[in-house]
Amino acid sequence: MVMKKSLNILFLAAEATPFIKVGGLADVAGSLPGALRNLPPSEINGLGLDVRLTIPFYGIIQSSNFTLEPLLNFMIPIQGGETAVSAYQCINNGVPVYFIGSEIISKSENVYSSNGEQDREKFILFTIAALELARLLGWKVDVIHANDWHTALALYLIKTRQTNKFYNNTSGILTVHNLPYMGGDGQIIFHKYEIHGLNDIALPTWARNQMLPMGLWAADAIVAVSKTYADEIKTPEYGCGLHGFLKCISSKITGIVNGLDLKQWDPFLDPKLFKKFNAENLENRKKNKIFLLESLTLMKDITIPLICMVTRINYQKGVDTSIRALHLLLELPWNFVLLGSGDPYIEAELNQFQAEYPDRVRILLKYDDEMSRQIYAGADILLMPSRYEPCGLSQMIAMRYGCVPVVHNTGGLKDTVTNNETGFVFEGSEPELQAAAIRKALTVYAMQREWEQIQRNGMVKDFSWSRSALGYDAIYRSLVADKSSGGNT
Repeated sequence: MVMKKSLNILFLAAEATPFIKVGGLADVAGSLPGALRNLPPSEINGLGLDVRLTIPFYGIIQSSNFTLEPLLNFMIPIQGGETAVSAYQCINNGVPVYFIGSEIISKSENVYSSNGEQDREKFILFTIAALELARLLGWKVDVIHANDWHTALALYLIKTRQTNKFYNNTSGILTVHNLPYMGGDGQIIFHKYEIHGLNDIALPTWARNQMLPMGLWAADAIVAVSKTYADEIKTPEYGCGLHGFLKCISSKITGIVNGLDLKQWDPFLDPKLFKKFNAENLENRKKNKIFLLESLTLMKDITIPLICMVTRINYQKGVDTSIRALHLLLELPWNFVLLGSGDPYIEAELNQFQAEYPDRVRILLKYDDEMSRQIYAGADILLMPSRYEPCGLSQMIAMRYGCVPVVHNTGGLKDTVTNNETGFVFEGSEPELQAAAIRKALTVYAMQREWEQIQRNGMVKDFSWSRSALGYDAIYRSLVADKSSGGNT
């Protein structure tokens, strides 16, 4: 009998750095598998974690400079025939990464598109092929870790397809990064790939053919990306019509805050900053502010607080409420810069804001990694008034770079920002409440010693992925132990 050397974790995601990035999911999938593999083996059985990441082989990856090796070619059954799939591999920071390619995946120009049916088929095929790849490799999977609707179907398939015994002893965990995005009705594509929909009154009728609810139904464990969001999704306000179901399976749900890649986000090492600094040398940080003010063509007066937002521009992020809040504080000294893009109506409102106050407002409607880092390192206050925020990364990055966050008391913002200690927290989405919190921040900013203490508190806070990885490790081991003992999660 071959002795087991590790727990095998198949990590499925739609995107992952450094290969392809659209949103925060890419940061998670690009960092968490490595952090998990780097954890010490269990003291109980000596088993470490063999985590392998699988993502779609998008055309943009194919045309990149990554060195990938061909792995396997195989066929996936569809109604009336088969479709060809190719698999490639590489090692990234010690993590084996598999890429699933097909004509359907390649023809999609973007990771996510406005064509819902095309996206559904792309991710359904990817998920089926990822499961088949592990079987063909003979790599016995202990836990499948799916992320959001794109890969949630994997858990449903291993639970309901009894023809293949390979996954009989495999557990499933689903991380929910953003509950409202459920995948849409997949019945047409399900029929093509011979997948039977869910028929369980535990779920609302409308949810039984949507991939995220199907994955939630099948999961042995569900992780929301903050403890507060884990509670919020069980309420009518944040549960998107699934709150009743989620409340019934509450014992399966936990929350683990996402982490940061501390090597990537380090103001003492960041090559894109004008001047590197740390918590012990905040004087150097002021030089970044001067540099930023110059590049924004704002008055070079570092005594005037510089308020910033680095964000997607949409309803969720609450940018519209910040415009209204700042209008309530026009009598106070401040400048404002926003970097981001998104909803054209809110973008127009932002442009109007800049037109009204050209001496103190700068709106940069684009994605720019270098500029974002310079803003984090030079601005004084970050606004995050999100109406809901499952986790959020900007507030953690900002704190690490000495930019003090002012945030709405929701989701991961509540779990990562401590009022009056590492930032300022306000209740509710009303602009007046946000304005009061900004006013408080501006008051403290005028007291240099108190302000620098808040900066330092945030800069030394532990947002490492190793902290988050420990939480997932405990869940993996619990699921495997439960499966071994014949229990039901």
